[in-house]
Amino acid sequence: MPDTPRNPFTPTFGRIPPFMAGRDDVIRDIVRAFDQGIGNPNLSTIFVGARGTGKTALLTYLCEESLAHGWVAASVSALPGMLEDIEERALVAAGEFVETPDAMHLKGINIGQLLGVEWERAPVAPGNWRTRMTNILDMLAEHGVGLLIAVDEVRVDLDEMVQLASVYQHFVREGRKVALLMAGLPSKVAALLQDESVSFLRRANYYQLGRVDDDEIRIALSRTVEAAGRAVADAALDEAVSSISGFPYMMQLVGYHAWEAFPGNEEIALLDVKQAEEYAARDVEKKILETTYRELSKGDLRFLSAMLEDEDEESDLADIARRMGKKSNYASQYKRRLVAQGIVEDRGHGVLAIEVPLFKEYLRKRMR
Repeated sequence: MPDTPRNPFTPTFGRIPPFMAGRDDVIRDIVRAFDQGIGNPNLSTIFVGARGTGKTALLTYLCEESLAHGWVAASVSALPGMLEDIEERALVAAGEFVETPDAMHLKGINIGQLLGVEWERAPVAPGNWRTRMTNILDMLAEHGVGLLIAVDEVRVDLDEMVQLASVYQHFVREGRKVALLMAGLPSKVAALLQDESVSFLRRANYYQLGRVDDDEIRIALSRTVEAAGRAVADAALDEAVSSISGFPYMMQLVGYHAWEAFPGNEEIALLDVKQAEEYAARDVEKKILETTYRELSKGDLRFLSAMLEDEDEESDLADIARRMGKKSNYASQYKRRLVAQGIVEDRGHGVLAIEVPLFKEYLRKRMR
């Protein structure tokens, strides 16, 4: 009996899917920047998007891709100790090019009733963080290798973000082969860019990662299935694309559960997808929608509640203000807040839509 094909879908945050749906243009621009090197504006880029839009997976993919284009990557999250983590990740990644002392070496072994092992740490390199990073960049430069710093989940309340932005600015001015890719939620990125201490980052390229076109989802979904050795029925594919609503994380969830329904079958059927949608909806509700809901203010919720009266996807700002019992300028304040958070999309001419897939249905359930 032949082995059951392995499930190719990756419904885990940050995992690289076999096919990156709808991100070809972004990937092409960044890879071209790796090849062109110093002076390409895409070497300083911020990816912005709501939860589940694939920011972390894209960062991870680009870090791996950079290796084939003459770069090493230091990938971190914006947490306390970030600068030290960048330095350590850079040293590990650059180990093939940069001679560094071992962080620890064996000093002695004591043999008695208990076996004891004693380690001795290597002395800390002299100089501040900028000096130590400069030394790493100098050694990499001797081999023509660049350093990519990737920071996920950016936030303005971390002092080390300001330090990183300041030092990176100096590296750019000095003409060093260094790149900075950052990713974060719209509200976090907006708050960061408003801080005068990191005004340099306002000149970075800015990519909004939103929904992916249905055609792109269809292509990525079918290619993922076929590359792993199975097929998907046309009706099943149509149903899957409709339920995914252009949401990259939802694509991985639906694909994963549809595959798992009957993994021994040669073809994924419509019933498999319908069952998968139920699993996926519960997962998205728990991991994304509930968290998003908890972050909203009472005013945000009143605004969104006014949008729920529209059965169609779109709402008119004037109608929302009327339902709230407020003037349009009052409602506009909450519109701007929700657009900045990536929850509402401004489609122009006062027309708005809830951007996060399944969130409108979730709000109706919560606000009954």
